[in-house]
Amino acid sequence: MSYRFFGLFLLVFIGNNLDNLAQDESKEPILNIAPERVLINNIYIIGNEKTKKNIILREIDLQTAIYYDWEELIQTIESDKKKIYNLQLFNNVEITPLFTGPEQIELLVTVTERWYIIPNLIFNLADRNLAEWWTNQNRDLSRVNFGARLIHNNVGGRNEKLRIGGQWGFVRAFEVLYSKPYIDKKQKHGLAVQYTYFTQKTIPVRSENNRQVFYRNENEDVLRRNSSAFLRYTYRGSYYNFHFLTLGYTNTRINDDVFSQNPNYFIHGDNRLNFFMMSYNFRHDNRDNIAYATEGNLLNLTLTRYGLLPGNDVNDLEFTLNANKYKRLNSKFHVASGLSFNYFFAQNQPYTLVRGIGYNPNFIRGYELNVIEGQQLFVHKNSLRYKLFDFGFDISNYVPRDEFSYFPFKFYISANYDHGFVNDKNRLPENLRLTNKYLFGYGLGIDLVTLYDMVFRLEYSINNQNERAFFFNIRAPF
Repeated sequence: MSYRFFGLFLLVFIGNNLDNLAQDESKEPILNIAPERVLINNIYIIGNEKTKKNIILREIDLQTAIYYDWEELIQTIESDKKKIYNLQLFNNVEITPLFTGPEQIELLVTVTERWYIIPNLIFNLADRNLAEWWTNQNRDLSRVNFGARLIHNNVGGRNEKLRIGGQWGFVRAFEVLYSKPYIDKKQKHGLAVQYTYFTQKTIPVRSENNRQVFYRNENEDVLRRNSSAFLRYTYRGSYYNFHFLTLGYTNTRINDDVFSQNPNYFIHGDNRLNFFMMSYNFRHDNRDNIAYATEGNLLNLTLTRYGLLPGNDVNDLEFTLNANKYKRLNSKFHVASGLSFNYFFAQNQPYTLVRGIGYNPNFIRGYELNVIEGQQLFVHKNSLRYKLFDFGFDISNYVPRDEFSYFPFKFYISANYDHGFVNDKNRLPENLRLTNKYLFGYGLGIDLVTLYDMVFRLEYSINNQNERAFFFNIRAPF
């Protein structure tokens, strides 16, 4: 069977007739004879020692003093549980209807809080993925970043985020971020601010044969200094729809030696790049689990304007689309399909803004070692997953904290097929092997989802260049 036939077969299997394959899972009735409708008298929340009650109530669609059909109530309870869990503040969420009369109930919302203040040791690779470091960079330990970061995921119990970190090693960096999801009583408007500063002595200066080329001068000088600041306004008018308006400023300075490797690194000839930017992002998100979804939809639309003032060094417009669909076929199988599209309107971009397949989040499995750069890209990722194991361990006797008392493990086997295309308007001859060509990759993988929704993936992939390898990744592919 040819590679192309295998890939197209898998794509057709995933994309068509999902409704015919889907099966309704049997649900255990709460009562032997359920009433036709019920009235909610009160909603009680327990287990929220730190989290404010209004943060949880914001995610609950059910209301008191309203009659609900029984089936509608059960469905809404399930969707409300998912919304509360996706706050990523709780390890477990349960919503239980308690009958106080023939058609009257109280709702009991029980949550188990996570550990919110996390002193985070930084020890990671500076490269795009493990395969890039292992193969292309010859497992060079000098390309490791290390440092410390303080993360508070629930400041004041209001779901506010604080992150402060310092990093050394391959990239030296400092960052501070603070986000407040709601600044009004109706909990619809929010703000976030972020400042980042980093320096690098070794930087990617171009790509050749669809691989990144790094440069470090003889004196080991700092080759790049970057500082950026952002202010983001958020509006959440409904449960699943989010609007983001971001205003930012970026200042980048490079060593003149960089121009010896790439005279068009900044395209305008100066060693400083300064610009203001503004972006609007719309996100529709009703996934059952934002870290590793098995059901639901995600839509992201972003329009970014680089260069708001006449003196800015960049003048470009970028449009990005991400659309993911997750569908559970039965208790074991689900499919995931994700479409990504990116479009720069200008002919050339500073190398610090270059996009393409191989740069997160746009990749094709089997091409982890490559970067395929250009002004427009299209990627379609697909997985058919089978839940192999779902179990956990109660370790409360060894760890005297409720936040870590249960250690879950979910293992999935996945069959994957990704394909896409990058359009390089400039048709750079050194990268024509993979640019402006149809690309695809396929293979099998094992996904592990564990404590605090951490995801680990081991995949064996083959691409249409007949290159094949094992790849290890952290986080869900989409």
